[in-house]
Amino acid sequence: MSKQQKAIRSSGWKTDFLIGFPDGLLLLFFTTFLLHGLPVTVQQFYTLNVCIWLAGGLLVMISAYRANHGDAQHDESTLSPEERQKLERLNISNPIIEDIAAEMQRDAVQWEETLEAQQVRESHFSQAVAIRGALFTGFFFLLGGILPFLPYLRNENFTAAANSSLLYVFIAITVFSLLKSGMTSQPAVPIILRNLAYGGAVWLGAYIILAVFR
Repeated sequence: MSKQQKAIRSSGWKTDFLIGFPDGLLLLFFTTFLLHGLPVTVQQFYTLNVCIWLAGGLLVMISAYRANHGDAQHDESTLSPEERQKLERLNISNPIIEDIAAEMQRDAVQWEETLEAQQVRESHFSQAVAIRGALFTGFFFLLGGILPFLPYLRNENFTAAANSSLLYVFIAITVFSLLKSGMTSQPAVPIILRNLAYGGAVWLGAYIILAVFR
């Protein structure tokens, strides 16, 4: 890299947990509930869900790794000479260019204020930190994903397993919301209700798809 690029990290593994765990939980909740009601064999059900679980974990790790590179957009708070020249070649007048530069400066100030208000710290990009963050995020994704899948692994009566999976998911969502509340110093009740609503929306979406394609 030509210069030290900043990466945004709020709280290390906590951030990885808050990102990875609910994604895995809700994705596998959706796919298991959906597939158990479709005309697939038991082996196809397990194969598809395992592939989705592992592929989702891999994609989450790649996304987390890329996110740890930071955002070069916020490394520059002023209009660079190269950008100014591009604007001039477009026959944009100097007053408008100055307005653009001023807006960039205001955005940079607002960005820094947002980071400070949210207690987010910036650090220079580190390959080791990026890899570690990707691995932790992937691990938490897989951990979240195994919870709705576990009842199906223990019981091939998929109707009973679906009921157990639903219970597991909503207990996990409640526990996750309480942990998130403690980690982020936010009121617990709104987080619990919001995340339960997300879980309910996922269940409803799968139910509607089943009703349409059955």
